[in-house]
Amino acid sequence: MRRALPIFVVLVALLVAIAVVNPYFLEPPAFLAFVKRAAPLVILAAGQYFVIVSGEFDLSVGSLVTAEVVIAARLIDGSADVTWPVLALLIVLGPLVGLVNGIVSTVLRVPSFITTLAMLLILSGAVFLWTGGAPRGALSPEFREIGRGSLGPVPWSVLVLAVVAAAAVFTMRARFGHTLIAAGDNDRAAALSGVRVARVRTAAFMISGLSAAVAAVLLGGFAGVSAQVGQGLEFQAITAVVLGGVVLGGGRGSVVAAMAGAFTLEALFTLLNLYGVSGALEPAVQGVIIIAAVALGAVSLPRRNRGRPVLEGSS
Repeated sequence: MRRALPIFVVLVALLVAIAVVNPYFLEPPAFLAFVKRAAPLVILAAGQYFVIVSGEFDLSVGSLVTAEVVIAARLIDGSADVTWPVLALLIVLGPLVGLVNGIVSTVLRVPSFITTLAMLLILSGAVFLWTGGAPRGALSPEFREIGRGSLGPVPWSVLVLAVVAAAAVFTMRARFGHTLIAAGDNDRAAALSGVRVARVRTAAFMISGLSAAVAAVLLGGFAGVSAQVGQGLEFQAITAVVLGGVVLGGGRGSVVAAMAGAFTLEALFTLLNLYGVSGALEPAVQGVIIIAAVALGAVSLPRRNRGRPVLEGSS
């Protein structure tokens, strides 16, 4: 938990800075609106955490979000009668894409970076072919209510985020979480200890796909239908995870810190917007964060590993 402390300090500092510029920000309606806006990215970051801490990458979540929103609009086409069956289909489709990513990466031994990059291209191409660049159909009011509506003063997005966060924390504290971290830290040692590394990593990809499906439902309701609704979200999720102190390469990091990293990234973009800084700088900011986080990890990891015995035959 000590490793996670810096990200919470940064998050609080950013929230205070936003409140100085906009005092209304700390009032419940405005703060809940901020959490509602951040919820899809926080959910994606939680799913991305499972993959990264296992020692893999998932670059397909942004295109999966776009594909799910486009599919939902096309199938629902404004009809309330098919809203819930389509929602169920989306929830199944997300883990199914994750299953394919996991099998290709673990069974066929294609590096996950290549596997999920290929899945990104496949989904993006399929969406463009199906829509011609202009999504058809419309989401029903019942579907959009999940992303933009509320239960009393609390938005549905915030409630969904709370459930996802609790589930993520519970999962990482359970046996599965320990085996996932073990697989990311040293897959050979984990396998010798009885961990089914391929199965654990495939499950992590499925969780990431599920998180993308949930984020797609929220974004579809909040932002509507667009062929670019998920564009760049995969990089934002990875940035949020590394900002939360999770080590690229796996084995170290907290899911709570990863979600705090997503809130921090959203708070940073909000502050930049309040100061009139162009949104075109957001990718540059993400790039700087990733480089800094990886460099910091490269410097600190050798210090933690110093003095560890090296297993015979390991590389």
